[in-house]
Amino acid sequence: MSAPSGFREALARLASAQKTAKGAPAYSRFVNRKLGRLLAAVAYVLGLTPNMVTAISAAFTFTGIALIALVEPAAWLGVAVCLALVVGYAFDAADGQLARLRGGGSKSGEYLDHMVDSCKISALHLAVLISWYRFGDLDEPAFLLVPVGFTVVAAVMFFGMILKDLLARAHRAATGAPAPPAVAPSAIRSLLVIPTDYGLLCVAFLLIGVPAVFQPLYGLIFAGNLLFLLAASVKWFREVGALDAPAAPAAAAPAQGREGALR
Repeated sequence: MSAPSGFREALARLASAQKTAKGAPAYSRFVNRKLGRLLAAVAYVLGLTPNMVTAISAAFTFTGIALIALVEPAAWLGVAVCLALVVGYAFDAADGQLARLRGGGSKSGEYLDHMVDSCKISALHLAVLISWYRFGDLDEPAFLLVPVGFTVVAAVMFFGMILKDLLARAHRAATGAPAPPAVAPSAIRSLLVIPTDYGLLCVAFLLIGVPAVFQPLYGLIFAGNLLFLLAASVKWFREVGALDAPAAPAAAAPAQGREGALR
């Protein structure tokens, strides 16, 4: 297949080269991937590589994280942090799409993307901890444990999802088992899991300058992530446990047919 000749053709090609939306929460599915598609088409026209796009994503994201930790909360700060995180997340969606548009990604590119992601999901909540410690007027200091807990939950959830998929791919490569059949994504499920949506968290920082609203909202998002992780961990353990099951023996009928042929 020939390479796209310009922005419009690249955008059209990207529309048919999306990864599955199964399990993706609402903002990531309906907003961020579309923004990422636009940015991937622009990056393609400009001749950027996927790793360059990953670097741009990291620059925006960690600028937003630094602002959270270093600047006293204010209305303008909420706008700046929200924009930085939202743009960084959109570029995070664009690097993989650009890789597929260029004919496929690389192992090193996937490694770089996951390393940036793993760093940002922990650093973001530690920045909230620093901000609340430096500038917050918390009635209950124990509330500082919320971003600490969120750091742990976010890191464990990210690692669990990555490891589950890695083990499943390794199992299929070793056994020749087919990939699971494609399942139509559910809009209802996308809405139900929205508390786990990183995009929702990015938008929530718009209210960081209003601590009376942001702090309980952040706490609710943390509670949603914690509950999801507890339920998902059980489900993931069962899925990985199913990979340990011995392969089913060959069916008797085909074996008898082969014996008949030998006779």
